Amino acid sequence: MRYILILILALFSFWACKRVDQSDKKQEKPCDIELTSSEQITPNSQYLAQAVLWYQKSAELRALYLQAFNLAKLQLQKFTGEGNKKPAVVLDIDETVLDNSPYEGYRILNDKEYERETWNAWVEKESAYATPGALDFVNYAKELGVEVFYISNRTIDLLESTVNNLKELKFPNADEKFILLKENDSSKESRRLKVSENYNIVMLIGDNLIDFHQVFENRGDDHAYALVDSMRQEFGSKFIILPNPMYGSWEKDIYGDMDTDAAQKDSIRKCFLNSFRP
Repeated sequence: MRYILILILALFSFWACKRVDQSDKKQEKPCDIELTSSEQITPNSQYLAQAVLWYQKSAELRALYLQAFNLAKLQLQKFTGEGNKKPAVVLDIDETVLDNSPYEGYRILNDKEYERETWNAWVEKESAYATPGALDFVNYAKELGVEVFYISNRTIDLLESTVNNLKELKFPNADEKFILLKENDSSKESRRLKVSENYNIVMLIGDNLIDFHQVFENRGDDHAYALVDSMRQEFGSKFIILPNPMYGSWEKDIYGDMDTDAAQKDSIRKCFLNSFRP
């Protein structure tokens, strides 16, 4: 009986170890990429269709935005008395306060990759909608005496169109003083530091980890899981993150060189999938 018990314990330990190995993303091995044949690849942006449909049509997306901004309101009340400087909240723009999913829809229907020219054409239409709960939140922040800044990696040549779009939607602080777009450096850290010169940034809201801290600019080999875990207390407190299944800096960890062609990208996406094996 004693030997049977030892054998059972040994088998359980082996099973537990296997479970840990399979669930621990930090153990992920690099893909051995085999290029998909041209007949099998998902053309350019067609693979985005499900993500964009979810973003545009699911009530769950709306609920997640409202949940995030409701939480942000509750948390903002706790920070307003901190420090000697006036408190400020920093928000990203795209997929944070403005919904650009029609541009992704255009890419899908026209089988297009992202292009600077077509993206600029979309922004210059000044027709993006506000994301659910965003306008209500920034107005609430202003009522509390919290200043509102928008830091985005839209390029500086799009400033006028961005201001006009935000003004049309009645967003407060829709002017050059409070909208910091990308000029030379894609890192947002220098712009956050600029705000910090005169304000105490008490909250940051965005759909991408680089909207919160420069440490996320280098995600490491584990896709930034360890970094996120190390800052777990900030999420839902100082950092409010919003859902965006369509695009983001996480893609660089998947594709590496973003100039890869359609066949390579299609193969890489499939290679990185965690798949059940019957």
